[in-house]
Amino acid sequence: MQAVLCTSWGPPEKLQLDELEPPQQSPGNVIIDVKAVGLNFADTLLINNKYQYHPELPFSPGGEIAGIVHSTGDYVTCCEPGDRVMAYIGWGGARQQLSVAANMITRLPDNISYEMAAGLAVTYGTTLHALRDRARLKKNETIAILGASGGVGQAAIEIARIIGARIIAVASTDEKLKFCKRYGADLTVNYTTQNLKEALKSLTNGEGVDVIYDCVGGEMSEQALRAIAWQGRFLVIGFASGTIPNIPLNLPLLKSCQIIGVFWSEHVKRNLEMHRSNMSLLLNWCAEGRISPHIHKTWPLEQTATALEAIARRKVKGKAIIKV
Repeated sequence: MQAVLCTSWGPPEKLQLDELEPPQQSPGNVIIDVKAVGLNFADTLLINNKYQYHPELPFSPGGEIAGIVHSTGDYVTCCEPGDRVMAYIGWGGARQQLSVAANMITRLPDNISYEMAAGLAVTYGTTLHALRDRARLKKNETIAILGASGGVGQAAIEIARIIGARIIAVASTDEKLKFCKRYGADLTVNYTTQNLKEALKSLTNGEGVDVIYDCVGGEMSEQALRAIAWQGRFLVIGFASGTIPNIPLNLPLLKSCQIIGVFWSEHVKRNLEMHRSNMSLLLNWCAEGRISPHIHKTWPLEQTATALEAIARRKVKGKAIIKV
């Protein structure tokens, strides 16, 4: 079978397309014929050895997959050969076939494509956990979403809309903000032409933002935090800017606010049943048309490096999908 491999740390151009032996069946596992792979910003960090996890070389990027069950091992009761399924696996997805623990698998409704399913787990899973489980976002509260045009940002717009919050999308260009408006943002801020703190305060009549959803980091984080409401919640999702901010701790003191970490992949490991419940809810919303992952583009397996380069350069709105 073909697989895209990271054999040494570095940029996407160092990835290699290689031939591997197919995976062997084992008890409790399911072998999946992969049809689509979701790529994320975290994959660009993984292959550079700059992420929280450090896979053993060689490995394949791609943490979310969708496909068809090829075979099942002993003790597996959740699915059968021929079933359409999705799974979050952390990394290892950019290949034609792989073995996955049965408890990580979710069956797909017939009206959800493999490409759409492969774009669901990380971005929407992270966001649902962040907004519902961690921030307890409520109807009519205001949320500011930094990096709102990316895959995680789009998911935050859609889920915040379902909750009934007032949504301020923050991005770097007017084109990206138009994209955010199409998905349900009420208000927008272009941080390259506006002062983020002043704009957020102005849009909330000086009261500040109840919840800040930050997947960007860098200098924008402190500006956003300075515009948070009394007893607001600041969600730390990630650092797409490449810079981890140094936050003055007097700011949460003065606003009596919370800075809340959202380490979704670790949450999945520690709370597998909650994760499975969240995935089922997201699939139901997707089947009903209440959420719809925007697929920026699909690339063939051999162009995985090109797709990751587009993500690294912030050229992707929504999701980058590998079609196997």
